[in-house]
Amino acid sequence: MSNFDLEKQGSHDSEPPQISRIQTSGPSNEILHIGDTKVYKHDLIAAFGGSLNVGLTEAPSRKFANPGPLGLSAFALTTFCLSLVNVRARGVSDPAGVVGLAFFYGGFIQLLAGMWEVVVENNFGATALSSYGGFWLAWGALETDAFGLRAAYATSREWNDMVGFFLLGWLIFTTILLCLTVKSTLAFFSLFLFLEITFLFLVIGHLGHTAVCNKIGGYFGIITSLLAWYNAYAGLATHENSYFVPKVIYMPGTVLPK
Repeated sequence: MSNFDLEKQGSHDSEPPQISRIQTSGPSNEILHIGDTKVYKHDLIAAFGGSLNVGLTEAPSRKFANPGPLGLSAFALTTFCLSLVNVRARGVSDPAGVVGLAFFYGGFIQLLAGMWEVVVENNFGATALSSYGGFWLAWGALETDAFGLRAAYATSREWNDMVGFFLLGWLIFTTILLCLTVKSTLAFFSLFLFLEITFLFLVIGHLGHTAVCNKIGGYFGIITSLLAWYNAYAGLATHENSYFVPKVIYMPGTVLPK
């Protein structure tokens, strides 16, 4: 069992008893003993990546399961499949087979996970998962002939420019989220950093009409999907269900309990 001192505070007979020491226990010092109260550290500070929280946060007031891993998994699988198409894996260049994933897993399921993030009082998770769920639904519409979007453009060059504008907007949005992860964990920050690079190359590829940039964006997309799966795993793995529980590596400047 390890101890650490709290800053001493002035006492007064009419005030509640002051807590002068906090003790920790457990295999990884994950239990805090605050006076006569025992709490787990994860009830006071979220695990960032797996829970899609980007900083010190209070535990939600309601007891619900963590929807973060579900949303991250939906994002990861859909991104992985489309990125394989973008790199022309095994000669496949038509993304039509990804449309089903975009609508039902990356889109609908991720959107549901984002709505559940609202319930567990996670603003960042709700914004990120719901938005990227909307991204996949919108992308699915772009690739579905029944919507008539591609047919509305006279040339493929004009169509590529329009898709480039679409991706540029998502690049800007991802930049905003990336700026909010610089004080989280290395894995969580890396996820949004590689997503940012993926969008950047896809924007250059479409607006610059450069196929090689689209292919590079595909490779970065594969890395992004693997990082998303890793963060999802981090939100699911515990000492009770896995022999490997990822070690949390915090970014410089992350505010943690002393």
